[in-house]
Amino acid sequence: MVEKLVVSMALLRVLSGSIELTAAYLIYRFASVEKALVINSSLALVGPIIFITITALGLVGISDKLSFGKLAWVAVGVACLLIGILKK
Repeated sequence: MVEKLVVSMALLRVLSGSIELTAAYLIYRFASVEKALVINSSLALVGPIIFITITALGLVGISDKLSFGKLAWVAVGVACLLIGILKK
């Protein structure tokens, strides 16, 4: 049986993909650079939120199997990714 966390992670990825496809459709439908930029900018918020949520779910799922030191390294890696994504 598939764990509930894995199903949750997969459903969040499906949601993320659906949002991306909807945005692509809207960009095509509006056919305006200005509106496309607004839609694309809104996606910049959705991506990191879903990334953080899925990462958190995964860490909860493996937290009992990892030592504190390994979890700390994972947290440092996630922090580096977020800094790289969000820093302007």
